[in-house]
Amino acid sequence: MTDKLYKLMNWPKIEEIIYGECDDPHALLGPHKSGTQTLLQAYFPGAREVKVQWDAPEGYKEKKMDLADEEGYFAVLLPGKDFKSASYRYHVKWEDGKELFSADPYRHEPQITGEDRERFANGIHYTVYEKLGAHPMTLGGDEGTYFAVWAPNAQRVSVVGDFNEWDGRVHQMRRLGESGIFEIFVPGARCGLNYKFEIKLKSGLTYLKADPYGNRAQLRPDSASVITDLNGFRWEDDSFIQNREKFQTGNAPVSIYEMYLGSFVEPGEGETYANYRDIAPRVIEYVKEMGYTHVELMPVMEHPFDGSWGYQVIGYYAPTARYGSPEDFMYFVNELHKAGIGVILDWVPAHFPRDTYGLSNFDGTCLYEHQDPRQGCHPHWGTLIYNYGRPQVANYLIANALFWVEKYHADGIRMDAVASMLYLDYGKNDGEWVANMYGGKENLEAIEMIKHLNSVLKKRNPHVLSIAEESTAFPLITGSLEEGGLGFDLKWNMGFMNDYINYIQYDPYFRSHHHGELTFSMVYAYSEKFVLVFSHDEVVHGKATMIGKMPGDRSQKFANLRLTYAYMMTHPGKKLLFMGQDIGEFDEWNEERRVEWELRENPEHRGLAAMVRDLNRLYRTKSALYELDDQPEGFEWINSISGNESYLTYLRKSGDPEDMLLVAANFSGVPREITVGVPFEGKYKEIFNTDDVKYGGSGMINERVKKAADLRWDDRMQSVKVKLAPLSVSILQFIPYEEEELAKVIEQRIRKVTPVKKRSGKEISRI
Repeated sequence: MTDKLYKLMNWPKIEEIIYGECDDPHALLGPHKSGTQTLLQAYFPGAREVKVQWDAPEGYKEKKMDLADEEGYFAVLLPGKDFKSASYRYHVKWEDGKELFSADPYRHEPQITGEDRERFANGIHYTVYEKLGAHPMTLGGDEGTYFAVWAPNAQRVSVVGDFNEWDGRVHQMRRLGESGIFEIFVPGARCGLNYKFEIKLKSGLTYLKADPYGNRAQLRPDSASVITDLNGFRWEDDSFIQNREKFQTGNAPVSIYEMYLGSFVEPGEGETYANYRDIAPRVIEYVKEMGYTHVELMPVMEHPFDGSWGYQVIGYYAPTARYGSPEDFMYFVNELHKAGIGVILDWVPAHFPRDTYGLSNFDGTCLYEHQDPRQGCHPHWGTLIYNYGRPQVANYLIANALFWVEKYHADGIRMDAVASMLYLDYGKNDGEWVANMYGGKENLEAIEMIKHLNSVLKKRNPHVLSIAEESTAFPLITGSLEEGGLGFDLKWNMGFMNDYINYIQYDPYFRSHHHGELTFSMVYAYSEKFVLVFSHDEVVHGKATMIGKMPGDRSQKFANLRLTYAYMMTHPGKKLLFMGQDIGEFDEWNEERRVEWELRENPEHRGLAAMVRDLNRLYRTKSALYELDDQPEGFEWINSISGNESYLTYLRKSGDPEDMLLVAANFSGVPREITVGVPFEGKYKEIFNTDDVKYGGSGMINERVKKAADLRWDDRMQSVKVKLAPLSVSILQFIPYEEEELAKVIEQRIRKVTPVKKRSGKEISRI
């Protein structure tokens, strides 16, 4: 090495690089101007010879680099001062005969701007996933992948993977100012290769972490992130996206089929799971046949433990590898959209698992979680709670929800466990939580994050649904942000689900004592915009399936279940039913088995499925069941007080009075013929009955059209008589009289008016 070259070397910084303690290797490595020349430095651990090769105007050139340090640090002075923009590569040799041709990762400028860093620091970089993570690209003629990760408290971060033999010395990353972001462009790092980030602390502890923003992950139990490109898929769902406003916003009919992808179909021979592409046509066929409008997928984000069903997410930006690649999942959504089916994704921002390769203690500190376990731990779940008050953490979550909507075309985000986010003492005893700044138990930072998310989601994607799974009486969950609400479009009605299931499990003989549990949901029905749910949570862990909850013998169980689904479908609120429950599975669901499709060969189960199908179609075609769904004008009790007889009668209405439906529900175990007061004179035709033979019932239906009689009942001037089988629901469509029919009715009334003479000789009219 010449004296001139020796004097140009920054030996203390070189030692930092060799010992893996440098957070700005770009300051030394790569090309740097030195007067009229360029000082080029490179580090290839253990190499014994490196040559730099480049194209010059006078032709191809090559120059051997000096070995500045025997650990593999090389340097050379090259002619010209703008070498940074030149195209060159290294030819590296090791003593064992291994050779490498590589472009220089240290000649490229950061792809993350000062504005990017500022927006991220303020928690408002809504597409930060385009910057952090791994992004295949071409820079300066070099093909490779740009890596970036947020780890502010690390001493040094490297990207390691299949492209560098997992050696953390090779691709040490540059810290971008005070942002805490480390970045590097790695030429030759191509799609399909595995990688992680190697983090070194000031204490010397060095460990590996998966990419928090990784777009693809290995199949568990392997835990590396995988380089992938999300920009190659050709979407064909423009028409569906453009019509999303009519399809699911306002009071459109929404009937959701909740499902776990791993249980829907049997995988192929030798496979643990079916692929997204193989699942899609089966889902489409079934959902279209049954008349559901949407599917809701239990979390498809990458997760380590099958038994969590996806609710302990570790790869928030990656669809799980269990069912295929990111492009395979895009295909799944695209095909459902082409078939007119909406896709809602379960999303879990409430907590994350402790797995050491994930977010926990990410850069040697509690970066994503709280340091105080009273704030940062869920004692019941064994998971960690996000620090929502840290802008970069809130940004991570907000951008993630937008990511699934904007990159994967999700039509809705259902936020899991919202109650646990809203309350600091959720699931905790005294002494296990810390009050907020005002001494209260509300999690102010989480509330602000939720409002922020719903605000930006609506601004960027106004017709995408935001749904809360929230089990408390926290006010204004679906209230507008302007009115101080949280801004959700819909809230799961856990109260309806719990009260109704508690009620229906009683033997019909005892239901009269619990009538209030049946009708209580209408007391608060318009306090929020609700989704009525019989979800997966209710058919696991010893709770029994829906049909398993029903009392009585086998026939009564099916009758009760048919009654249950019909009552839900005619009650105000959107609808959700978990897979397998529409065919009457008796076995509790678990993630290790598929849906028992063979049950449909049994007449009882087939009849139940046919009834759910017809209910969905009725719901979607009868405007009275959805048009005024969240307005009191859309529902009217006729009789809600016959607790001793355990029956209900009520009206569902739309903006057009002629669309009105009359519903009569018999929750008792005996048949009844009831008189029902009706608001309009006209005809009432039964259009649906759960006791129909085709559904597995006894056939006690109302075949004839009923004309309203001039008999005052239920405080109404007219009434009809309705036959009700035990444990059944009858739906009757109001049909106004035609002019000729109305004329006949009036004529009949006139004929009933006859003169009657009293003893005084005066006449009176008798009707």
